Parts: sequence; structure tokens; C-alpha cells
Amino acid sequence: MVTIQVDRLIDFVGDIFAHADSEQAEATRIATYLTTANLTGHDSHGVIRVPVYMRWRKAGMIVPNQTIEIPVDTPSLAVVDGKFGYGQTVGPQAVKLGIDKCKAAGLAAIATRNSGHIGRIGDWAEMAAAEGLVSIHFVTAAGSVLVAPYGGVERRLSTAPYCVGIPRPGQAPVVLDFATSVVAEGKVLVASRGGKKLPKGALIGLDGTLSEDPAQLYGPYAADGPRDHSKGTGAIRAFGDHKGSGLALICELLGGALTGNGATKYDRPFANGMFSIYIDPKVIDPSNFFDGEVTRYIDFFRSTKPAAGVDAVLVPGDPEAATRAERTKNGVPLPDETWSAIVQTAREVGVSEAAIQHAGI
Repeated sequence: MVTIQVDRLIDFVGDIFAHADSEQAEATRIATYLTTANLTGHDSHGVIRVPVYMRWRKAGMIVPNQTIEIPVDTPSLAVVDGKFGYGQTVGPQAVKLGIDKCKAAGLAAIATRNSGHIGRIGDWAEMAAAEGLVSIHFVTAAGSVLVAPYGGVERRLSTAPYCVGIPRPGQAPVVLDFATSVVAEGKVLVASRGGKKLPKGALIGLDGTLSEDPAQLYGPYAADGPRDHSKGTGAIRAFGDHKGSGLALICELLGGALTGNGATKYDRPFANGMFSIYIDPKVIDPSNFFDGEVTRYIDFFRSTKPAAGVDAVLVPGDPEAATRAERTKNGVPLPDETWSAIVQTAREVGVSEAAIQHAGI
């Protein structure tokens, strides 16, 4: 395990993207969002993605420096086409559009399609919450067929994230952000590179056998080699039996079919689709009942006696806040295999050895 200080990690990852045709603003933005995912404990959506992004860029699946198109634009609704730009470039543009429309109309919906990997969806809920807005996000990863629905063993779903953000004045927002699979694909990637092991039974083989071996998803792989989920025969399982499987289906239909991105299927380029709803509490609740009731109910929620072995009852966002504070102070821990893969990618795009050595100090 290596530990990299936050500013050094952002500078180093930004240097990689700057060497790979991204303008400096985009390179820094991607690096910041990826590092923020690590800071919040979502290592699956963090800098481990750098080699994957570079592979996609080389294959033409991601286009640097894109500006969104808006083929449908009404006072309260818009369709955003990301044109396969980096999700860390498409996402902020789409969310800002939703925020602006919501502030003007009280309610807005944004259908985003053809985005590169859009990262940790909680970033977009936090962005809206910082403006005092509630937001709800249904996401698909079209072309990324990874998850078996409840009762099946063959892949039919993406990891289909779902996210809700609720602002709290003067406090961190409540952010519920999860893949509708037992684990996100990135957590399988982390496990395959020496990181946290998968929960028991997270994966399922074609014969119905449950497994925690990343090779079920990727097939055989070398320690420092690429991970290609098309080479594996197994699948990630949907979480929560029929409930998680059903929610995943809804994410595919809203985030994929409704946005024009397309629900996931084989033999198509990877693209995130996201259907987002934004609500201004000040408009729906002019008497300002909402803020006080959120505070009262969260206090009531937390006040339950903890179960045996549990220190405290948490609300969504608490673990991320604690991890962010700890890692901001002490640095971002990365498994040796993850760091090695990032360093190898840096060399491939022409980052200097001096910059590599400086980042790892």
C-alpha cells in the first residue's frame, strides 16, 4: 500500500490527462473529481480509473475537451448530449443546466446521454445540494453489461446507479448514492488490483455458483495487465433480491431509454445516461417547514439504540464525510498494484520520471 498526499495526487493525475490531449482545465477537473471519489472512500470511482480512461481515449471511446449539445431545451426540461466527452466535463455542464432551470422554475429535469464515465454520482447530488436543491438521479452505463437480474445468472443490466441528494443548511447534505448491484464494477476492479476483497457471494457464475473471485467477471488476468469484463463469463449480482433488481430495471429505462442514451446492451460503445430531477424546496415549501423537519427527523432516526457491535446509527453521507476528513489529512491510500498501473499509464503518455517520483514522495 502507498499513501499519496491529495495535492500531489491531483497534480500527477492531471499531468497524465494533460499529456493525453485534454486542455489543462479539463485535466485538472478530471483529476480533482477522481481524487475526490477516493477522498470519500469510493475508491472504485477514483484514480484506479485512470488506466481505463486512457484505454478508452486511445480507442476513441472518449473524446477530450467536449462541449455539450442541447437538442431539446424548454424552461424546465432539457436533453443534454455529451458527445462522448469525459463524464467529469459533461456532468458539471448538465448539472449546472439543471440547477439554473430549477432556480428559475422551481422544478427541472435533465436527460443526459452519450457521456463518458460520469464518475461518482454523489458529486452531482452534492453540487445541487450546495445550491439548496434536492436532486434525484437514475443512471445507466450502456454497453457495460455486467449484472445478472434476480433469479438469473446471465448479464442483463449495468450496475445502474441511483442517487438522491437532500440539502441541509449549515451541514453536509444527505446523499444516498449506490449501485443497484451488490458492488459496483469498480469495486471488482479494486479487488482485482489488491484492494478490498469482495463481499461473500457478490458474483455469480453461469452454473449458479456464488463467488468473490474477480476472474469470474474479467476472466484470467495478469497482475499488472488490463481488466476486460468481456473476457469473463460470470456476473455481478443485483443487490436486495427482487427489490434491487427492480430498481436497476427502472434506472435502465429512465437513465437509458428515456434519455435517448439507450439501456445497456452488448456490442455498443460505453456511455452513461442519466435522468435527473431537481426540486427547489423554497418553491414547494414557502413556509420553510422542510429544513426543520429534515433536522428533526434525522435526529430521531439517529437516536435509536444501536444494535450489538454498532457504534452509531449513520445517515447516508456520514461515512463519506468521515473518510474525506481522514484522507484529506493523512493522504489517499492506494494498493501497490493500483499505483503501479497508474504509473505505467503515466509513462505511456509521456509523463516525466521526475514528475512520477515527485508524486510518490
